[in-house]
Amino acid sequence: VQLQASGGGSVQAGGSLRLSCRTSGINIKIAAISWHRQAPGKQRDLVASITSGGSTNYVDPVKGRFTISRDWPRNTVYLQMDNLKPDDTGVYYCHTFWRGREWWGQGTQVTVAP
Repeated sequence: VQLQASGGGSVQAGGSLRLSCRTSGINIKIAAISWHRQAPGKQRDLVASITSGGSTNYVDPVKGRFTISRDWPRNTVYLQMDNLKPDDTGVYYCHTFWRGREWWGQGTQVTVAP
């Protein structure tokens, strides 16, 4: 199983980025996938998730600005981030539970300047 996160970068506040989590060894049609953020000096927190049935969930600070989606043929889950704010800065990780254990991607850095 591998989760490979990419798409991070540095943007000005108000800008957009699209993160990708390319997966292998799992079936994203039946696996729930989530994105988490770890800000400098803070713990890793949930940002958004998508269930096997396609239901999505977002933490309040990103509702209306972030969209999580999945592309089955590409085995990839995306996090579209619009109207970015400096508080969105951090390392973003994708995550799933598969075959009885959890799996993390390697993280991608997002930096939002004021």
